[in-house]
Amino acid sequence: MLALSFTFPAGRYHATPWDRHVNEGAVAWPPEPWRILRGLIATWHCKVKYSGRYSEAALLGLIEALTQELPEYGLPTASHSHTRHYMPQFATDKTSLVLDAFTGVKRDEALTVVWPNAELSKDQVDLLDELLFVMGYLGRAESWVEAKRLTDAPEVNCKPDATPLDTGTGELKGETVTLYAPLSPNEYQSLRQRFLADKKSAKKLETTLPEGLLHALSVDTAELRKQGWSQPPAARRVSYVRPVDALRPRYATPRIQVPDATTGSFIVVGKPLPRVEEALRIGELMRMAVMSQAKRICGEDKVPAILSGHEMPEGNRHRHAFYLPWDSNHDGRIDRVVVHVPDGMEADQQRIVESVRRLWSRDGGEWRLVLESIGGTGIANTLTQPSRVWESVTPYLHPWHVKKHFGVVAQIKRECRERGLPEPAILESFDKVEVGKNRERRPIHFRRFRNRRGFTQPDRLGSFWRLSFPEPVEGPLALGFACHFGLGLFVPVGDT
Repeated sequence: MLALSFTFPAGRYHATPWDRHVNEGAVAWPPEPWRILRGLIATWHCKVKYSGRYSEAALLGLIEALTQELPEYGLPTASHSHTRHYMPQFATDKTSLVLDAFTGVKRDEALTVVWPNAELSKDQVDLLDELLFVMGYLGRAESWVEAKRLTDAPEVNCKPDATPLDTGTGELKGETVTLYAPLSPNEYQSLRQRFLADKKSAKKLETTLPEGLLHALSVDTAELRKQGWSQPPAARRVSYVRPVDALRPRYATPRIQVPDATTGSFIVVGKPLPRVEEALRIGELMRMAVMSQAKRICGEDKVPAILSGHEMPEGNRHRHAFYLPWDSNHDGRIDRVVVHVPDGMEADQQRIVESVRRLWSRDGGEWRLVLESIGGTGIANTLTQPSRVWESVTPYLHPWHVKKHFGVVAQIKRECRERGLPEPAILESFDKVEVGKNRERRPIHFRRFRNRRGFTQPDRLGSFWRLSFPEPVEGPLALGFACHFGLGLFVPVGDT
């Protein structure tokens, strides 16, 4: 096996098919076997011949070895493109349009050409390595190339994208293209004898039909066209199958590294808006809406644990999603729902949250949701801003049973420690909070029981607290039983 690699530093491969006019905008892709061998021959004449290290006989042996079979191609990402030039006509003071078509190729992706059964001698391999090392272009001179022989098994054994058409099976997977491949030495001699048998035409054609295959492949294209050849005499047409999108334009979109979003804020729309006392109910409805979208997008059994809170690793310390309803304008009605994931949401998880459009309950309540912001900016910043002093807006329900030396104050401090927060320096309890204008509410006025049964609920009454930390703490801050659904929510009130 022989495998070659070609990369194009300029990102372009210029080669007009033999039987097409330049202004047709056609390109020969992949590079034709006939053109590759002519490139090796030209490189030998220009850069290797005069070193005296490799003779013309060695070059002939290499070329003949490469004509014994058709190669296969591994294609890089490419697209069909062109530029337009208006060439001046000095005799008439006019311009003529000229198209320069080329294959746009990714600079860092290699074109591989593989002869599966080729066997070269050591001298031929050394000559080939020398030719590839000094080869400057392939096709036209604008097609800068860096070429090398592949020796690593993973690169050599890559699955080919373009292969000779198998006429035996009739199976066609892709589109067919016509390429030119060199004749074998015997095929060329047979063709030469057939054309030179007529003495009348022999005198005209003998300059373009030299005796050896090596010289036949070296004949200038202009000379062949001058003699009226419809195709290079030392080449034959072969059909290849390549992917249908081998030259389809691809629009390059820059990849921007976006940090994971942690907080999204939704505006609640509807009449009437739910009361603040129903925060737990709205938080549960918000989670249900997110779960519904997660099942639709990801599948019933692939709901992200970071959103559901189920099957989280042991010791996750409340790192899954919080669904926090709150009254942002202090009118006693819930007008915002904040979804907060402390460790951030990946792109697919963020897409799930963004797709939520409404909340509805079985008792007839329904509200529209409008995504206001995501990523921790906007109105949600009121809950996420750092502060030393935080105050309850919904009742705090202690999550463990009260024991000796383990009262509510001790439980709040323990929760803060387990979440990586500093312990509050001052904890003050108060009996009621102001909801709306001149409306005061005690914990008993709030919904305090989850709809889901089977929970152990040590605290059924609740309490309100003001927490003063020794240093600023970032929010949102929600503690205690059902803190992921709106209970135990604190808001920053500024330093005191």
